[in-house]
Amino acid sequence: MAPFKKIAIYCGSSSGKDPSIEKEAYRLGETLATHSIGIVYGGASVGLMGAVANGCLAKKGNVIGVLPTFLKRREIEHIGLTELIQVESMHERKRIMFDLSDAFLVLPGGFGTMEEFFEVVTWSQLGLHNKPIVILNWNGFYDPLVKMFQTMVDQGFLKKENLDLVIVLKKSEDLLTHLQNYSPSKTEKWLSNDAI
Repeated sequence: MAPFKKIAIYCGSSSGKDPSIEKEAYRLGETLATHSIGIVYGGASVGLMGAVANGCLAKKGNVIGVLPTFLKRREIEHIGLTELIQVESMHERKRIMFDLSDAFLVLPGGFGTMEEFFEVVTWSQLGLHNKPIVILNWNGFYDPLVKMFQTMVDQGFLKKENLDLVIVLKKSEDLLTHLQNYSPSKTEKWLSNDAI
């Protein structure tokens, strides 16, 4: 597990309507801390963002929050983090999270979560990085999205090898094994890393 010291987590600043998902986010944070894997996330104290951070902190894990100053009140900054990096823009937030992380993990969320996910998977498709991208599809939350991915392939808008850049897991327990066995895609990419 040594190469994966920090994982960027994209998820909702809301808790959603299924309480089991918030509990799962907290347990995930605990698990990562237990395996000495730090979290890089959006810096909020609420919703799934707060739950995963609190779970990690409860087990003495390392949690770095990256929060734009204009979201401090709206997202309610987490004051108990290992480090809180304040930035001026969403673009700066995403870039810092990308730079600090060895992998990307997508939990349930809304438009913001999707925007972050689609950016890193597009960068992977273009060959700008080869870090693993994992969707945790708890309780089938992302079933419609995964189905849409297959439709993109079936309709000729997405290559199967690019769909394979995304690892979809139903259980948190499978995450560490998949990271341990991860091997970057050998597919020829379009651009060099300095294009980000």
